[in-house]
Amino acid sequence: MTFQPAATALTEALKGGLVVSCQPVPGGPFDDSGSVVRFALAAQDAGARGLRIEGVANVAAVAAACSIPIIGLVKRDLAETPVRITPWIEDVVALAESGAAIIAFDATDRPRPVAVGTLIEKIHSLGCLAMADIATIAEARNASALGADLIGTTMSGYTDVAPPPRTPDIRLVWEACGLGKPVLAEGRYNEPRLAAAAIRAGAAAVVVGSAITRPEHITRWFIDAIAVEAAPARPVLAIDIGGSKTAVALVLKDRILERRQVPTLPADGAEAWLQAAADVARDWRGQYDGVAAAVTGLIRNGLWTAVNPATLPVPADFPLVSCLAEQFGDPALALNDAQAAAWGEYRFGAGRGRDLLFLTVSSGIGGGAVVGGQLLSGSGGLAGHVGQIPVPVPGKRHHRLEDLASGFAISAAARAEGHDADAKTVFAAMAAGESWAEGIVGEAVDHLALTLPGLQALLDPQIMVIGGGVGLAAGFLPRLEAALSRFPSALKPSLAPALLGADAGLLGAADLLRRRMSLETDTTPAAGAPAPNA
Repeated sequence: MTFQPAATALTEALKGGLVVSCQPVPGGPFDDSGSVVRFALAAQDAGARGLRIEGVANVAAVAAACSIPIIGLVKRDLAETPVRITPWIEDVVALAESGAAIIAFDATDRPRPVAVGTLIEKIHSLGCLAMADIATIAEARNASALGADLIGTTMSGYTDVAPPPRTPDIRLVWEACGLGKPVLAEGRYNEPRLAAAAIRAGAAAVVVGSAITRPEHITRWFIDAIAVEAAPARPVLAIDIGGSKTAVALVLKDRILERRQVPTLPADGAEAWLQAAADVARDWRGQYDGVAAAVTGLIRNGLWTAVNPATLPVPADFPLVSCLAEQFGDPALALNDAQAAAWGEYRFGAGRGRDLLFLTVSSGIGGGAVVGGQLLSGSGGLAGHVGQIPVPVPGKRHHRLEDLASGFAISAAARAEGHDADAKTVFAAMAAGESWAEGIVGEAVDHLALTLPGLQALLDPQIMVIGGGVGLAAGFLPRLEAALSRFPSALKPSLAPALLGADAGLLGAADLLRRRMSLETDTTPAAGAPAPNA
């Protein structure tokens, strides 16, 4: 094809750079060609590698004023199809004639007026490059096979019935890069760190729109963030279901107004545990706006599954969130207890406002991570479950970390040496100078110390917050600091004791629910995820 050398030069010009989408809010004060040109010139002067411009007149005006490549598109609201971006052949022709070097079009698998392959053929016949805006890897694969020159993740999150997510689809970028075509990461890249993450995932360039050229949205983001913190709030009912007890509390922002506790009877089952929590909080009805549960085990899409059935025998995929909503009649949220505690320490405790990894070293070992202001949960809900990391032991089968460094592990080691002692008793014996106890605690500390530098290298948190009955036992943290001193400073984490104790999970779960409810009650586009500034 005669356009191929130009195609290579053009995509190389974009590589590793920023494309600014200069598309004002329709009907807003900047919605005119003069404003679009000024946005484009400012972006070019600041170092943008390309521009994404909507509308034939705007493309022509920007092409006359700027020297960097233009990705052109036309948006139409059509009754017969949900496809909006460059749906017709006439649009392709007009964009090419107006000066667009690249023409973007909706390549999603939805009813459309013109087939994807037909649009690509027409774009190529006019000497332009074809950029396929897709929402799924299957659509990317199809567009690539049909000859699209670039893949844009523009439509990810915007073709489903559900509200779009608030963060970009980095995984789709990574998957699409495997197809061998340049990928432009687009959609909800509203912070520099997110753009950098897309480049790390393999994107050729990142397209940013609303965060640069839509002051209405930017203003709304700040207003909403302030409103979350400043608005008067009613309490949230928080529940922490552990292996031996269930705590129930009324939580108002960073304060627990009232707290109650009932035993968790493992043999009774999940429905009975929820009923017990409801019974103990019955006289609080009407005093709170939602219910947030922090539980041992995995939470995936509102479903609860045990990681260690010996702690609590939760049936696989127990519908926890729907049961909470039915039981209490209020909006509900559920998450792992250690992840909830990680968020609590990030918001109100030892790691306030800093990237952190939280470890609760107790009967078992759990954890959670907050990076860039986001609580990590992972695709399967396992993010932060440090105790489940396999640890090789010479001459023995592989163990999990919590088999070697938890309260249960310390107790088991004591029994193996002929001492009928739980972890608390072992620490008391160590404080009394008993050498056998010193050795058991030292071995547990060593196993943990060998794991933490790897986690530091992986997540690079600003601080590691250590909690739990073992983690906060007298002498444990100083020994852990000493054991870590053998590692290079870059791998040696900064440790801090947890400040919130048993309240961390309650405070964290309640705060996450309050934030989600604040976002859901605001229907402005910027408060959720704005429609793609495509």
